[in-house]
Amino acid sequence: MKQRILVVEDEIQIATILKIELEFEGYEVLVAHTGKAGLEAALHEELDLVLLDVMLPELNGIEVLKRIRNENTLLPIILLTARNITMDKVEGLDQGANDYITKPFEIEELLARIRSSIRQNSLTANATREEETILSIKDLFINLDMREVKRGDSSIALTPKEFDLLVYLLSNKNKIVTRENILMNVWGYEYEGETNVIDVYIRHLRKKTEEGFSDPIIIQTVRGIGYTVREK
Repeated sequence: MKQRILVVEDEIQIATILKIELEFEGYEVLVAHTGKAGLEAALHEELDLVLLDVMLPELNGIEVLKRIRNENTLLPIILLTARNITMDKVEGLDQGANDYITKPFEIEELLARIRSSIRQNSLTANATREEETILSIKDLFINLDMREVKRGDSSIALTPKEFDLLVYLLSNKNKIVTRENILMNVWGYEYEGETNVIDVYIRHLRKKTEEGFSDPIIIQTVRGIGYTVREK
């Protein structure tokens, strides 16, 4: 069965090119040209991924993203934006986007990001019962099957990429992971964009998992190398 991708893009020429390229790669492609039409399709169609433009008529891409995430926390979403402004990207990632790509982009890079996002979602969704389904460190627990994170009695809401990053760190507990390790295993491709995206995610994770808790430190920086999580 073909994997289904929804393209939400108001520029007809770009949407048409994306549809042609994606269908050539073997995907089934749905297209919406407004935010409202894209939201309707995302909530009612069986999809494997959404390509979502930020600047859309009727309903902007960030608002569409928020509403999708209220109903579906697992569907991979890649933002398409013409604005090379870090805060725009951070806002999208904060609201639950799995990735972003700035226009103009090379189609091969976009295809790599699509494959990565779909693969990562599939690996998480199809984790077998034989695998460890609970990861923990100190009083923080991750339920892989339910994609739930708790610290003590408090539930912690994470975006999909924050969750994947935290799972990777805890899966390598008591080991040092480099930024290159993280990019390859969490993002899943040779990342050539802004490397500080990892630092942004680490900062968000620390705020959500450490601030306000006793014995707070979980994620430790190994200067010049990367990060680690240790029991002590």
